[in-house]
Amino acid sequence: MVKRAIALGGGGPAAGLHIGVLEALADNDITFDVWALSCIGAWVGIVYNQWGDNEDRVEKTYQFFKNGVFRDDESYARFPINTVFGPDWRSNIKALNDFVTDRENYKDFLWDPYKMMDVFQDSMKIFFDQFPDRYQKRKFTKLDEGDFNRWILNQAMATNPLVRYLTSMMYLSNVNGLSRINYPDSEFMKSINFAELEKQGKPAIFHNAWNLDERKLALFSNREMKKTKEYKGSIDARSLCACSALPFVEGTVEIDGVTYCEGALVDTVNFWSLLEEHSNLDEIWVSRIVDSKQIRKPENLHDALANLCQLFAATVGEDDVKLFKYHVRYDNPGTGKEWNGTVVEIHVPGHINFNWNHSNLDNGRKLGKAAADQAIAVYGREIKEKPHNKPYFINENPEEKDKDEWLALLKKHDEYVKRAALQSQGKQQL
Repeated sequence: MVKRAIALGGGGPAAGLHIGVLEALADNDITFDVWALSCIGAWVGIVYNQWGDNEDRVEKTYQFFKNGVFRDDESYARFPINTVFGPDWRSNIKALNDFVTDRENYKDFLWDPYKMMDVFQDSMKIFFDQFPDRYQKRKFTKLDEGDFNRWILNQAMATNPLVRYLTSMMYLSNVNGLSRINYPDSEFMKSINFAELEKQGKPAIFHNAWNLDERKLALFSNREMKKTKEYKGSIDARSLCACSALPFVEGTVEIDGVTYCEGALVDTVNFWSLLEEHSNLDEIWVSRIVDSKQIRKPENLHDALANLCQLFAATVGEDDVKLFKYHVRYDNPGTGKEWNGTVVEIHVPGHINFNWNHSNLDNGRKLGKAAADQAIAVYGREIKEKPHNKPYFINENPEEKDKDEWLALLKKHDEYVKRAALQSQGKQQL
């Protein structure tokens, strides 16, 4: 019997793609023994697996996200935030109170006469430099908008005590995220039956998060991971929130005294942990959902913030897949240590946006199903041709077959790893 794993990558508002992929796989009776998850992929995979095998798991997963996470189009048009990214009012108020009652924050509140004199002199120089001199060596010039904005920032705002105080309150208080979803006892989190994942007969499921204290990846699973040193404990509400705690957007999550944030921006598909713990896998199916082709020119701050997050996730995911394929192709050939399984890629459509609204969820579901149907068709044709003594890749992009590109990427990756090791020892800046 074929032992399969599926990797569901991160991608936030592109969750509909994952749901559509799972719908096509279920329609074709393709099941999985192992689920490797990150970020929104963890949410979709865990919600999907909490239902019984006899239930319509796809539709229930879709309804969970439609009713519990995504916002209706009419509301989203003027309130472009999903339903779970709520501000942490209690922590915000406490941080504000701590800040305003700390006398250290008032040391630089008063005007500094020497600094103000410097500001005045700099401002006069900027002003008079726009006029011609008596020798006509310099003609009259118009103050550039960039210079004016820089003057406002540095001479007007940065030296104003009130502005300095309010800015430091905004950026230097104890608030570390715009929102928080880590409320394990909330009705929303209690709607996920984590205990169901522990029952016998359920597949092995694990997701990642980034350990900020030890600065390394951590894994949480519904089964003890005996071979993987990154294993930190069972999947629960806190670990699920930790795996999607995107820096700046969501606050960090503390579990057993350790602070975590999202791990998808470091490792999107968890390939190496997957093979380390489950070396006897025959197939790995990959639903990465975020791709650099989806990035669009931003028209507003909403789009710009989405690009900031998704572009990182897209390129990390692309590189992870390429590096994995290179390693399994060229590492340890003929030594008995190589992995000779099959990788099936489900390519993400380029025409999708990053809106948390119902239409994007529905559109993603349709596109994900179509992409998975196409991959399944290719799989049905090509799996019969798979050789027994080497890895096989189905539905891969033709441009990814260039060994020179893989070698260059691998060299870049190895150099980064070396620099990261030096940085951790305090010897070099990244």
